[in-house]
Amino acid sequence: MDAKKIRNDFIKFFQDRDHRFVRSSSVVPFDDQTLLFTNAGMNQFKPIFLGSNKADYQRAVNTQKCIRVSGKHNDLEEVGVDVFHHTFFEMLGNWSFGDYYKKDAIKWSWELFTDLWRLDKSRLWVTVYKDDDEAYDLWLEQTDIQKDRVLRFGNKENFWEMGDTGPCGPCSEIHYYVGEEVEDQDRNGVNNTDEYWELWNLVFIQHDRQADGTLIDLPEKHIDTGAGLERIVTVLQDKKSNYETDLFQPIIKGIEAVAGSNYLKQKVPHHVIADHIRMLSFAIADGAMPSNEGRGYVLRRILRRAARFGRMIGKKDPFLFELVDIVIDVMGESFPELMDKKIHVKNVIESEEKSFNTTLERGLIHFEKYISKHNGDIIPGKEAFKLYDTYGFPLDLTQLMAREKGLEVDEVGFHKSMKKQRERAKAAGKFKQISQNLSWVIVSDKEDSTFLGYEQFESHAYIRKYSKTDDYTILVLDQTPFYAESGGQISDTGLITIGDDSLTVLDCQKSGNEIHHICSGDFNNDILSDPVLCKIDFDRRQRIRKNHTATHLLHAALKKTLGEHVHQAGSLVHPQYLRFDLTHSEKISNQEILEIENLVNDEIQKNVLLDIDIKDFDVAKSEGAEALFGEKYGDVVRVISIGDFSMELCGGTHVSRTGDIGLLKVTEESSLAAGVRRLVAVTGPEAINYIQKNVSIVHELQGVLGTKADEISNRVNHLIDERKELEKKLKHSRTSSTFSTKTLMEGCIKFNGYNILVSNVASESMDELKEYGDKILNALESGVAVIGSDKGNKPSVVIVVTDDIINQGVNAANFAKIIGNEMGGGGGGKPNLATAGGKDTKTYTIAMKKSIDLIKSELKKVEG
Repeated sequence: MDAKKIRNDFIKFFQDRDHRFVRSSSVVPFDDQTLLFTNAGMNQFKPIFLGSNKADYQRAVNTQKCIRVSGKHNDLEEVGVDVFHHTFFEMLGNWSFGDYYKKDAIKWSWELFTDLWRLDKSRLWVTVYKDDDEAYDLWLEQTDIQKDRVLRFGNKENFWEMGDTGPCGPCSEIHYYVGEEVEDQDRNGVNNTDEYWELWNLVFIQHDRQADGTLIDLPEKHIDTGAGLERIVTVLQDKKSNYETDLFQPIIKGIEAVAGSNYLKQKVPHHVIADHIRMLSFAIADGAMPSNEGRGYVLRRILRRAARFGRMIGKKDPFLFELVDIVIDVMGESFPELMDKKIHVKNVIESEEKSFNTTLERGLIHFEKYISKHNGDIIPGKEAFKLYDTYGFPLDLTQLMAREKGLEVDEVGFHKSMKKQRERAKAAGKFKQISQNLSWVIVSDKEDSTFLGYEQFESHAYIRKYSKTDDYTILVLDQTPFYAESGGQISDTGLITIGDDSLTVLDCQKSGNEIHHICSGDFNNDILSDPVLCKIDFDRRQRIRKNHTATHLLHAALKKTLGEHVHQAGSLVHPQYLRFDLTHSEKISNQEILEIENLVNDEIQKNVLLDIDIKDFDVAKSEGAEALFGEKYGDVVRVISIGDFSMELCGGTHVSRTGDIGLLKVTEESSLAAGVRRLVAVTGPEAINYIQKNVSIVHELQGVLGTKADEISNRVNHLIDERKELEKKLKHSRTSSTFSTKTLMEGCIKFNGYNILVSNVASESMDELKEYGDKILNALESGVAVIGSDKGNKPSVVIVVTDDIINQGVNAANFAKIIGNEMGGGGGGKPNLATAGGKDTKTYTIAMKKSIDLIKSELKKVEG
């Protein structure tokens, strides 16, 4: 039974029992700031359990993409070493929201395991919460499990809680004995040894934990179950390791092919790489990007850890990106977003691998040098942080290398250094902050937050609830024309009139299904039952609509110009401008930008009528509609079509016809991250202002330079060339007057018949220092010279070596690496001339002093 069939069996089993299949949410929970990554199937249903959302279905089934690498669920150190921990895994699950409860959950889990999949009942064990007599009795009544195989455990093992407060309840787990001797099973092994695998957890959510620790019963009881696909596949395929299943073996064979390695001889590196490339592929496909903060830092850690294990199997060049195709072969049918984002995923991983390789060698040299001098069993946190800060080594990579040397790393000290020097993640916007933990006054408990703003710009409404802080008044209305920030589009602003009082709406934010109107001002509490008048800032909304529709046109034009690999990686729709982040690994040329602008403006000139339709998600996707990074879509979606040019899923506000936009002009193009570019553009009046301003600048330059507009560039280039020539003559003149090769050579010392020169000189730049090096090399006859300058912010050094010594295995590039490392920087170059750079004067002075002994040490190896 292959993994694909097992996954489909689970889903169909519950669909046959009236469960709705709900697609996996993104592994990047953009709408949940409490999570770095989606780590359980219940994450997307959390608002339902908390009561902030109400589902339009009572039963659900899905297979959820999950990542666990940090915090409470940090399995990273176990990955690859044992056979069942992973950074990425699939969690199969079924849910009941106030519908069936323990009886059906228990009965169906046993039926699926023993009737459909025919798991060996003599290997199955069940655990229940110590006080949950109901679940205990149901296991004996609804299944044929033996009584002595139903075990009771306490809070740690069998009581589930979402957090310190909130929904919680007892749970019941199904375990499977994977050992060899069926007759030697021991109940004491459950929850204690690796021979008893937890396969499925049934959570019975029936309580609400209060701040004082007490439990109250929930008005509705829920079911939340989770079963790890990887473990179930291992059991059903009769394997001893998850890595032996068809979920991992194709990837492992791919690693062997790329690296020329042998899995059976080095299992752990193959396990780690196979696991990590799955995690990286899914995270990047869902919009995460490697960086030095938050989830981006986690991605960078995982990628560099995989690259490090690649070196253990002899693979030093970038190779991880080549495995993405195999991950897609295995998982792409079930998760089509992998296929959609394939080129982007590969580009990002390859770029990160190349970047890491440039610093890895220098870091390894530094690490080995430090270890050779280090006394003791613990590497100080400060030194581990230097490896992170200077060479890009994540802490766990340093720990890995330390363990190979029989050492430990001071993790507390590392985090102290990190806290001092690492830039803290920027705080969320103040308006988003104040929507949390508000004290609400309930006016009415009827339905609220019906959005009218697609058709209406003002409306009457009734207050459903409100909250007041020192600075703001927050309102929830039964209906509203105000758009709440989402999908990259910022919120509406405007006025809400309550009797004789007017509140200025500063921002609107979504909280579950509610729209929070964040206002300045106050109102008379005695007229809460009266209707209020809502009026948005119409001119501002018009500018936002232009920019949002222009964003769709820009996205389509980018795909047509640059290729189908382009996907939206983020956007901001603002009244003054639009910002668009796209997956593309190269700078977008001026000519390409012109082509993109022309495509967009052609569509604007056609004055195309927008078609807005409501469709099933799967239908819209099959018709070619674009789904965007970070957005959550229900089963029914809003589709914005602009002729045959663009089709996207979108809940934002748009113009009626493309002609309403007027004009689009791209104003900026830049790099945002590896494999991601950013464009900024303006439309309508803002675009006209931009063009007029730049035309004015061109006219001014024409007057200053005395030339025609189309000759400005040539004229400026000519002036630049003239300046360079003058600077060159000036430098030559200064060098001739201040630098004397003859004088400098008088500082040479003799060693074993070779000349050694180490000297500090006055130099304005590295280019000038290299010129000095060339002159010294010609005068040196036979030997090594190190000349440096500490002028400017960072010291520089040039090393030269004569040909006779190069022929005997000593070269300038090796000296440069060592000297650069001594200065806290790096170095490299050609055998006869190389350069090194440092951080400050202190390290430079020490490095120069050590250079003579370094040269002598190397020359001793040379036969005279």
